[in-house]
Amino acid sequence: MLKIVILPVGQVAADVLKSIQSGLKDIFPKIEVDVLKTVMAIPREAYNSSRRQYHSTYILAKVDDYVGKAKAKHVLGVAELDLYVPNLNFVFGEAQCLGRAALISLFRLKPEFYGAQSNRELFLERALKEAVHEIGHTLGLGHCKNSFCVMFFSNSIKDTDEKRAEFCEQCRLMILRALEN
Repeated sequence: MLKIVILPVGQVAADVLKSIQSGLKDIFPKIEVDVLKTVMAIPREAYNSSRRQYHSTYILAKVDDYVGKAKAKHVLGVAELDLYVPNLNFVFGEAQCLGRAALISLFRLKPEFYGAQSNRELFLERALKEAVHEIGHTLGLGHCKNSFCVMFFSNSIKDTDEKRAEFCEQCRLMILRALEN
């Protein structure tokens, strides 16, 4: 059985981690999902002071170091940090495509970030979508052209809100094949 562990990167609310865990178990019923008690320190070297953001690829490499320690095939880092990669203003997450490590940011998933009223249900739904999306990448899926598929690239929060937390039929079949291996 495939095992995924969720690794808090810095301080992350326990109920948010539990919600992501529960959602991943629903989407991937044949996968074991645990939340690590260990908290990964935020790497200072990842911070870019001119952007006031954290370089996600650097943090992702540190998340990958926990795969062996956690005795899991995949580690999903969850952070409250504003993440970026060069050439993009921000990212909601990053993953090793057909790899072991994924990382999501909760920072821009909160409605308050966009000046809207706090909405816990919407925030948790967004977090699950991004977690499923990045885990999908670790299982070898690329971006999907179906705007309702969880593997659709989110260029904005609007894209995240419009897609579902589930895979389209084509991506679902690819996930099933990946999980058989």
